[in-house]
Amino acid sequence: MTLSFGREYLAIPGPSVTPDRVLNAMHRTAPNIYEGALVDMVAAMVPDLRRVARTKSDVAIYIANGHGAWEAAAMNVLAPGDKALVLATGRFAALWGMICERIGVAVEVIDFGKSDALDPEAVRARLAQDKVGEIKAVLTVQVDTATGVLNDIAALRAAIDAAGHDALLMVDCIASLGCDLFEMDAWGVDVMVAASQKGLMTPPGLGFVFANEKAQARRNPSVSFYWDWTNRMRPELFYQYFGGTAPTHHLLGLRAALDMIFEEGMEAVWHRHDVLARTAWAAFDAWGQGGPMEINIKEPARRSRAVTALKLGDDHGARLRRWVETNGGVTLGIGLGMSAPGYPNGEGFFRLGHMGHINAHMILGALGVIEAGLIALDIPHGTGALSAAAGVVSQG
Repeated sequence: MTLSFGREYLAIPGPSVTPDRVLNAMHRTAPNIYEGALVDMVAAMVPDLRRVARTKSDVAIYIANGHGAWEAAAMNVLAPGDKALVLATGRFAALWGMICERIGVAVEVIDFGKSDALDPEAVRARLAQDKVGEIKAVLTVQVDTATGVLNDIAALRAAIDAAGHDALLMVDCIASLGCDLFEMDAWGVDVMVAASQKGLMTPPGLGFVFANEKAQARRNPSVSFYWDWTNRMRPELFYQYFGGTAPTHHLLGLRAALDMIFEEGMEAVWHRHDVLARTAWAAFDAWGQGGPMEINIKEPARRSRAVTALKLGDDHGARLRRWVETNGGVTLGIGLGMSAPGYPNGEGFFRLGHMGHINAHMILGALGVIEAGLIALDIPHGTGALSAAAGVVSQG
């Protein structure tokens, strides 16, 4: 017997839940890709993408996932033999660095571990040693989806400036855009990478690269045709803007998603994510008082509002994930890139995504099913978690 029949809830940290409104917008025949309504819609959508990123910079749209957007960003500003400084706080900045290495970039990694944010002072000190400007770019993530960490990008920009260094600041906002507060221009970010499937509530398949004038002036002249952002930052060249045929249905879905974001208001979207993240944390903290559950990032200010990574010990994380999916219809995220003695594949960890199209009853429902799983599997845990979570929601 199972209670999972009904509407499933994909509570992994991306792809996030796709709203019915987005799905309905995509459920139509293909439009003309050369002129007419689609061309006009995209021209009007580019300023709206800038509004989400809080920037006046140009944006290139690629038919790609986040890994493709990483490669596009790297190939446009880094040439073989250049050097990049990668700031790792989990899994994903290091993967971006690996992509840079594959195109011939020399990569230096500062690894801050898997349970804390980057240290701006350490970055300042390293850049201050680079007297000849060998380092061309500093790469990091705002949020690492594996660890749940939130990096202070404004403080990182200040550290680069304090070192008197001219490296480009390149930031991955794939997990954070539309969830965690981000201010591209105010924070001095030169290149920002994002994707459609998380806070932007659209199925996977669109990658975005925002680049300011400084970054565009450093364009690598040997960048390949497909990744070259020159024409992709000119929406009036519609066919060339997408390097060929446009991703028509993804664009229709994205238009609906952006409409939803602006109807709610950007600040309200950030507030909703903050409240619902704190709702989940209240439950996790309560469960941890009587058992092994721990939020991976200890300091709340350094936690993402889009995803929380948790340690549960032994193989409890894997067991809990399977139980809540099979019996409750809730799919939790795996312990990605995490390990513990005797459990090398993240079995003792799980992640809860709370990004995009979510509300109070979705989070409270997921937490209720998690508690049922803890009870059913006899995993030690504290009491009062659901009351604590409800208390956060009640305060709004």
